[in-house]
Amino acid sequence: MGFFAFLILGLIAGVIARIILPGKQPGGFWVTLLLGVLGAMLGGWLGGLIFNVSLDEFWSWESWLFSVIGAIIVILIAQAIFGRRKTA
Repeated sequence: MGFFAFLILGLIAGVIARIILPGKQPGGFWVTLLLGVLGAMLGGWLGGLIFNVSLDEFWSWESWLFSVIGAIIVILIAQAIFGRRKTA
């Protein structure tokens, strides 16, 4: 998969993950892009490690599934680390 296709996949995976997760997540377009790309990388790595699946094809359902799962994991980790800060 090319670099720009991977960025598009990561962005869309990040948006889908943010829609799936309840509540409001902080961050805008660039944070979604970053978390989605990191999630796509994590999902591709986990998919290859556990299920021998690769992210070689843009239109493969495995690429999308593992990218969204990876994005959800990355967003949950980011929420746990940078969670909502309460001000008094």
